[in-house]
Order: sequence, then structure tokens, then C-alpha cells
Amino acid sequence: MREGRSLRQSHAAEALTASVAKVAKIERGLVPIRDPDIRALCHLYGEGDADFIDRLLALAKTDRERRKASGWWNQYPGLQSMAEYVALEDIATSLRTWQVAIVPGLLQTPDYARALAVGNGSWEDPDEIEPFVESRMARQARLIGDRPLELRVVVHEGALRQLVGGREVMREQLGRLLDVARQPNVKLQVMPYIAGAHPGMTSAFTIVSFAEPGALDVVHMDTTSTTLWLESDTDAERHSSLFDRISRLGLAQHTSVRLINAILREL
Repeated sequence: MREGRSLRQSHAAEALTASVAKVAKIERGLVPIRDPDIRALCHLYGEGDADFIDRLLALAKTDRERRKASGWWNQYPGLQSMAEYVALEDIATSLRTWQVAIVPGLLQTPDYARALAVGNGSWEDPDEIEPFVESRMARQARLIGDRPLELRVVVHEGALRQLVGGREVMREQLGRLLDVARQPNVKLQVMPYIAGAHPGMTSAFTIVSFAEPGALDVVHMDTTSTTLWLESDTDAERHSSLFDRISRLGLAQHTSVRLINAILREL
């Protein structure tokens, strides 16, 4: 359709507020395409046939469902609501995550994850909590093995002092952080209280990066009511810069480890 209109990939990228790399990946079938992008491209290419556009939307939906269904995470009911994120996490080469209030999921212990799930009161069916905990632990396999994920974490000191599940649960959780901090593929920093006001106070986020040349970073944000995906170059660059600013305000890893040990001794 694009070539039939004598348009370049740069024209499509401009219509999507994205990069040429993203357009190339969509056209090669390397990544799924979202409904708003289909509509934007049809408009750019002068395609106004509603029935044709509906067929494209249906095909795209089928493709997204097929991609989700092919992953290991399907055996865990607790991951179905996060299937798209976990699918990206599974093929990513690195994650940068900033957490204000909780320990990141990839670093949680089973008891911490369980206490968090019970405490936030968001589960209508209590029987779903254990599958959720199991699925969260399964995700942590990405931190080891033949192609371990490069993980950079900055977590606020308040998250480490919050008694999620009680003192014993937090002792185990802090011990887990100390263990993971020894892995060469993990960089762990703590944002101390004494940092004062900082640019990451309003929300947590994760930046997902991939090895493929030209691949776009994806920014993932969870809110109380929805999940946000930010995929434009502008959003990726803005959050990458934001993460760097947060990281500069965080303690160095060896100092972070000392602080975690100090908090652990207080419990």
C-alpha cells in the first residue's frame, strides 16, 4: 500500500509519530501493529474502505493473540493480564526500572509477592493469588541462564522500609536483594530519603530494550486503573533521560548495599 502511493517509510513514521525502524519492523512482521497505527496508515495511504479496514483490524487482532498464545507464560493464569509485557520482557536484552513504592517484580521473593497481592486488595478471586506468585517467580528465570537479562534498578528507600508482609518477610526480601546485587548482569541502586525532591516522585516506569539494530525502546507504566505503553521515539528518549537523572541521584551500588544491610539490621 505504501509503495503503491510512492511513499517512503519516513512518511509512515511521521504519520505514526514513530521511527523508521518501527515502520520497518511492522512491515517485516517482526512486531505486532496496534489498531490506531492501522487507522493512521490507512488514512495516509488514502484507504477509506471501512470493510477493508475492519478486515485489517481483525487480522491484526488475530496476530496479537497468536503471539501471546505462543509464550511460556500462557500456563500461568496470573500472567494473562500482563501477557503483552511479559512477551516483550522475554525477548528483551535489558530493562531499566524505577520503583517508588515496591520492590520490582523480577526481584521479589514469593512471600513478598504474595503479601503484596493480598495487601493491595485487587484480586476478586483469592484462588488466583498463588498462580500469580508462581508466574512472578517464573519470570525471574530471565536473570540467569545463557542469555541473562541486563537489569538496572533504582528503588526508593521507602519501598525497602515498608513492612510488606511483616518483618520476617522483609528480612527475606532484603536478603534477596543483596544476593541479586552480586550478579554481574544486575545493577541495583537505592534512592535515599535524603535525596529530597527528585524527578521520579510522580510515577514508576520500566524501559524495555532489544538487541535488534534500530529496535525501539518501549516504556511500560502501570497505574491503578490501566497499563500504559509508550512507544514513540520522543517518549523513549524522555524516559531514558529521566531514568539517567534518577540514577545519578541514587546511591552507588556498593553504598546501596550498605544501606540495605543497615535496614536489615533494624528489622
